[in-house]
Amino acid sequence: MIGIIFSIIAGLCMSFQGVFNTRLGEKIGTIEANLFVQGTGLILTLILFFIAGKGSFKNIVEVNKLYLLGGVLGVAIIFCVMGGMKFLGPSYAVSIILVSQLLSAAFIDAFALFDSEKIIFGFYKIIGIAIMVLGIVIFKWKG
Repeated sequence: MIGIIFSIIAGLCMSFQGVFNTRLGEKIGTIEANLFVQGTGLILTLILFFIAGKGSFKNIVEVNKLYLLGGVLGVAIIFCVMGGMKFLGPSYAVSIILVSQLLSAAFIDAFALFDSEKIIFGFYKIIGIAIMVLGIVIFKWKG
C-alpha cells in the first residue's frame, strides 16, 4: 500500500512540477529555470542530508558508474518535460510521458536490466499498453 501512495504522490508532483517549471521557463528562460529548479532541489536535499542522512558516500566507489547518471537524467527530464508541456499542453504531454515511462520500464523488467528482477511481459501487458496508446489518440481526437 505504501508503494501505491508514494507512486500517486510522485505522479502528482511530476505533473505539478512540469507545469510550474514550464511557466517559470516562459518567464526567465529554460536553462535559467532548470538551474533554479536543480539549485533549490540541491539546497533542500542538503538540508535533508544533514538532518536525516544515514548512508555513506564511501560506498560510491562500489556503484556501477552508469548509475551515477541520475543527475544528468534529471536535467534532461526537466528540459524535455518543459518542452513537451510547452508545445503539447500538460495533459497530452503527461499522457505521452506515462506511456513512454511504462514502455521503458517494461523493457527494463523484460530484460532484467540494471540489476532489476526479470518480469515476463506477455500478451495482456501488451494489450494494456495498446489501450493506453489508443486512449491518447482518443484523448487528443478533435471530433
